[in-house]
Amino acid sequence: MCDESIKEDAKAYHGELTLTRREFGALSLGMGMTMLFPEAAKGLPVTDAEVNIKTPDGKADCYFVHPIIGAHAGVIIWPDNYGLRPAFRKLGKRLAGSGYSVLVVNPFYRHRHAPVIPASATITEETARAIFAPLAEALTLERSTTDAKAFVEFLDDQRSVDRKRKIGTTGYCIGGPFVMRTAAAIPNRVGAGASFYGGNLVTDQPDSPHLLIPRMKAQFLFAIAENDDQQDPKAKDVLKEGFSQANLPAEIEVYAGASHGWCSPDFIVYNEILAERAWNQLLLLFDSTLAG
Repeated sequence: MCDESIKEDAKAYHGELTLTRREFGALSLGMGMTMLFPEAAKGLPVTDAEVNIKTPDGKADCYFVHPIIGAHAGVIIWPDNYGLRPAFRKLGKRLAGSGYSVLVVNPFYRHRHAPVIPASATITEETARAIFAPLAEALTLERSTTDAKAFVEFLDDQRSVDRKRKIGTTGYCIGGPFVMRTAAAIPNRVGAGASFYGGNLVTDQPDSPHLLIPRMKAQFLFAIAENDDQQDPKAKDVLKEGFSQANLPAEIEVYAGASHGWCSPDFIVYNEILAERAWNQLLLLFDSTLAG
C-alpha cells in the first residue's frame, strides 16, 4: 500500500519511523496545516458543506466547497488511502479559492464514514495498514466507476457548477487510478485529470487503468515520485505511449527528490517546494482545459 512507500522514505531520510497514527496525523491540525498550505492564488471567498451523495451502494459522505458567487467548473478530488480528512478539506478549499467548485470524496463510504481513522486515535502504522487494505481492495473497477458517475451527477445538479465547462478530477496515491477511471467512465464531461504519485496505474491485470486511455477525452498530468519511478521505471513509458496513441495531451514527469506522498502536508515526507510546483502545474492544466 501507499503508506509502505511513505514509511520507507521516512526511514531513508529521517531515520526509523516510530510515529503512531495520532502523531502521524497531527500535522493536519492546528499550526501544521495553517503553515504548510498557502492560500489560493485568486483568494476567492468560498462556502463549504458536508454532503451525502446517493450512489447505487448507499450514501457517500463528501465535502463540497465552492466560491460564494457564480458558477464554476466542477472538480472531483480522490484522496489517498487515508481518505477524507482535514488535509484534503484544506486542499479542496484552496482549489475552490482559485475558482472551482470542488467535491472531495470519501471513497471508503461503503464501510466507514470519514475520517476513517480519527487523528485522535492512537494506533500503529501496522494497524492502520490492516484497516485500509480491505477498504482499498473493495474499490473495484465497477464500484469506482459507478461512484464517479454519481459524483459527476451531483456536481451537474449544483447551481455553483457551470455545466458548459468540462469537469476536472485529481487523485493522490490510490486516487490516481480513480482519476483515470472517472475520465474513462464519463469522457464527454471530464476534460482534465491529474494523478499525484498514483499507485498501480500500469499493471499486468485486465483492469489496469492504463488500458482505459482509449476511452478518455481528457488532458492529463502525472506527477510521479522519484522512489515510485525507481520501483517501476517502465510505467511512465507505458503511459506516454498510451496517451500518444490516443492523441491525448499528457504531461508525465518524475519529480526528482520527491518521495511518495510529498504533496500531503500531514505526511512526514511532505516537500513544500515540490508540492507547490505540482500544485501550479495542476492549476495550469485546469485553467487551460476547464475555463470554457
